[in-house]
Amino acid sequence: MVKKIVIAVVCLAATGLCAQNGTVSPYSFFGIGDPRSFGTVENQMMGSLGVYGDSIHINLQNPAAYSKLKVSLNDGLGLAVYAAGISNRQVEIESFTESARSATTNLDYLSLGFGLGNGLGVGFGIAPYSSVGYNLLTESNDGSVLNLFTGEGGLNRVYLSVGYELFENFSIGATSNFNFGKLESQRVQSIQDVQFGTRDERTSRVNGLDFNFAAYYTPKVNDKHRLFVSARVNTQANLTSENTRRLGSFLSSIDQEIEAFDVDLAAEGLLRTDLKIPATTTMGVGYGEDKKWFLGAEYSFQQFGDFSNEFLDVENVGYSDASSISFGGFIVPDYDAFNGYLKRVTYRAGVRYDKTGLVVSDRDINNFGITFGVGLPLGRGQYSNLNLGFELGRRGTTANDLVEESYLKINIGFSFNDLWFQKRKIN
Repeated sequence: MVKKIVIAVVCLAATGLCAQNGTVSPYSFFGIGDPRSFGTVENQMMGSLGVYGDSIHINLQNPAAYSKLKVSLNDGLGLAVYAAGISNRQVEIESFTESARSATTNLDYLSLGFGLGNGLGVGFGIAPYSSVGYNLLTESNDGSVLNLFTGEGGLNRVYLSVGYELFENFSIGATSNFNFGKLESQRVQSIQDVQFGTRDERTSRVNGLDFNFAAYYTPKVNDKHRLFVSARVNTQANLTSENTRRLGSFLSSIDQEIEAFDVDLAAEGLLRTDLKIPATTTMGVGYGEDKKWFLGAEYSFQQFGDFSNEFLDVENVGYSDASSISFGGFIVPDYDAFNGYLKRVTYRAGVRYDKTGLVVSDRDINNFGITFGVGLPLGRGQYSNLNLGFELGRRGTTANDLVEESYLKINIGFSFNDLWFQKRKIN
């Protein structure tokens, strides 16, 4: 009954996935918006590590881990994993002189994975890729000219993943991502004692593909302990943006449009532009005891300095190489305890530091986060669980008239294991 209720709530939330504004960050003004975490709650709470995978959880970051999904074909049973994640992000945005609070709640992913036997596993789903949601007001030094910048939209992705165990404890995998969505921005300028203002509206409809390739090695070191090593390459995302731009004037006193016209972007060579998100390489290593504990670390690198968006000509912004380093792990006191529910709970924690590659007013916009959470078993003798997670972090800086974001992110994830087929038995 609980599972049916949860699935109904998730399906309702999924209908609004493409329309959601998943951020209130001023930094979503740049690039293609605020990048969203592509990982389950279980992985996010370990500092967003993708190096760990097991037989009962989906690993969205590491397609090779699909090869580990539980299957029991010899018994005539196939097990599927249904996973969904929801988050609430509460943010305090602070400049050198002011501060404000806001919050957003979003569906983070909706996924399905299942084992096909003989070391083969597949998965598919939908998740947000980036989000745009800002409302910025600037004024000239004498206060006579006001500029209001607003934006909304974002990109989503649908994906298909395949993982295969080539030989014992060594797997490879690939994910194909189709990214799509709409980015909308508006700039309204008004001048003191001037009756009319101007409005500049821009829209980009974006779509394109990228791929994630992975290799995964998980040998036994001794009777108890296992080594985890992974290498992943997320290829360059080649996105196409179909753009429109509309300029107009309005009566400031009642915000009534006076005249407007569509800009001939074809004449400027901006009707269709290319957005190339540089490739990301990730290396991870971990060590642990199956169903007991795990510790791991991961490092990612991206040549983000090659990125540009020529349709949105923004001053005082640039891009540099991006990187991320994460540490995390989990512990389970006794996963098969007959009494004492807390002994079967999975306790997770991690830390991460991201150099985002975004440079505004000659300042690097970096992010630091501390993560922790628990995985709560649902019923005895079953592999389904409810995952609760928290992330405390800080991004940006108040230097050079910029803003610093302090945030608390609360995650709820559901991971259900159920039959996806059962052979008929003939007596």
